[in-house]
Amino acid sequence: MDHSFAAAMRRAMEQTRGGDPTAATRTIQSALGICPAGASAAEPAAGPLIEGAAGRVDPAAAAERPARRPAADLADPAAPTISARLPRLRLGKVVDLLKGGVGRLAPAHGPAPAPETPEGARWERHSFRGPAGARDYRLYVPASLPDGPQGLVLMLHGCTQIPEDFAAGTRMNDQAERAGLILVYPEQTRAENPQGCWNWFRPGDQSGRAGEPAILAALALDVAGRFDVPRDRIFAAGLSAGGAMAAILGTERPEVFSAVAVHSGLPAGAATDVATAFAAMRSGAAGRKPLKARTIILHGTADATVARANGEAVLEAAKAAHPGREDTRSDLTGRPWRETVIRDGGGRPMVAHWQVEGLGHAWSGGDARGSYADPKGPDASAEIVRFFLS
Repeated sequence: MDHSFAAAMRRAMEQTRGGDPTAATRTIQSALGICPAGASAAEPAAGPLIEGAAGRVDPAAAAERPARRPAADLADPAAPTISARLPRLRLGKVVDLLKGGVGRLAPAHGPAPAPETPEGARWERHSFRGPAGARDYRLYVPASLPDGPQGLVLMLHGCTQIPEDFAAGTRMNDQAERAGLILVYPEQTRAENPQGCWNWFRPGDQSGRAGEPAILAALALDVAGRFDVPRDRIFAAGLSAGGAMAAILGTERPEVFSAVAVHSGLPAGAATDVATAFAAMRSGAAGRKPLKARTIILHGTADATVARANGEAVLEAAKAAHPGREDTRSDLTGRPWRETVIRDGGGRPMVAHWQVEGLGHAWSGGDARGSYADPKGPDASAEIVRFFLS
């Protein structure tokens, strides 16, 4: 296995040097055992590849980009195992080879549709710096707040996305306008992750008091303080890598985030490096700690990027902190769906788990102008806000 893996990596580098990144992608997928079901060497699989580390690629867009310098230092043939070898790789180098012709990439720095902003509403760009680090962010303030802000939602985009793209795809600004919510869209820096992913799989970013969770918690508290948002009305919602980071915030910082939404994400502690991230995304991984914040989970049954087992693992982590009576309901609105709700003694929903039949790796009920958005429904944004404010 070790010899064949090293040989595969060398073959992938040769294919990249020869100008065939699609073939290099297939070679690495095969070596890692992550080639999507039904994919063949002659026909790339449709849909996303590895959003937690590499994002999605449009072959036409890739052809227009300048060629990258070959990654000569990708593999260490002397490494004893795949798991030991992969953590040594520079993530950016892995990403370069994993970007083959498999689906659609939202350009990391390309133009994104600006969300429609009602007259009187504010859609502003700001920067935040705290003890743990700094991030730029977009701020949405509704046109009218007659009773003051009803809450604040930290919106965590997925890999390759930017705040403008995420806002357009989720249509969350529309929900904020109706409900009186302040929205904060932090932007992941490409210096921290080449594809703009929140580093949910990196140990230094899994503790609530350091790394990205500390930055995000401090940012949410800073904006909430400026707008007099009640401390029990600060929430976080994320998609994919952003959903995994929301799970970390709900696990590690429940005193800041009273509720979180994990859409197509993974439980806190699902991975500790790139190798285990691949494994968790492919097969699912259990959370290591109870998810203490109230939690709503949404996951598609056809998600080929982050296995549906991860949504079920988030549910188990939330149930560990919120045992109670379970109710279920289902409907055929949009895509068929089934919701399981766990309530406390007073009837308040503490955990909600949505399984959406046929939904892939995309925000349910989103706007097709944004990436990773499925317009068919049900409307994830509406359900998330309803859960947060219940």
